[in-house]
Amino acid sequence: MTLRFVVTGTNTNIGKTVFSAALADALGAAYWKPVQSGLSGETDSETVQRLGRIPPERIVPGAWRLKTPVSPHVAASIAQVRIRPGAISPPQTTLIIEGAGSVLVPLTESQVFADVFARWQIPVILCARTELGTINHTLLSLEALRRRSIPVFGVAFIGDKQTDTLEIIPQLGNVSYLGRLPLLDPLTPDTLRQAFQDHFDMSCFQKAAL
Repeated sequence: MTLRFVVTGTNTNIGKTVFSAALADALGAAYWKPVQSGLSGETDSETVQRLGRIPPERIVPGAWRLKTPVSPHVAASIAQVRIRPGAISPPQTTLIIEGAGSVLVPLTESQVFADVFARWQIPVILCARTELGTINHTLLSLEALRRRSIPVFGVAFIGDKQTDTLEIIPQLGNVSYLGRLPLLDPLTPDTLRQAFQDHFDMSCFQKAAL
């Protein structure tokens, strides 16, 4: 059986790359970011490799690497290339797939990343902040996923503990609470691995075996 997850978020820059690194480490999985926009500094693939201690052979090359750090459809236009969503196909291996930005980030002028998730039918983990405003963002993201009949595996929260938020989103969103990854200082491979072990039950992820 092959375990595969799509990791997406309610917003950009919420910590889904750090979560992906922790999950890939815990599962011994490969990592794939099919569309990367913004190549200056450390890329998401390089961050996952470093924080998750992922061997280079388990970092799957991206399908599109775009230099400008903006929405993929804009970055592709600047680079004078066109993203072909239908050509994005994940390999058949234990794999963590990280989407670009959030659920409805445009890949082209007519398709968003959630349209690709719908074609794949791979269980989605939605990463959400615990800060003010996350209830609305998370519930809207869940509606967008379900409207496309995308299987939602659960929500992973990132940030400080906010008990009311952690309770109301699973209740109103009818979604599994997977755990909460606290903000780490320092953020190192060791502190990330320990935090993930402390705050997530790895046995629940085995339920998504395909």
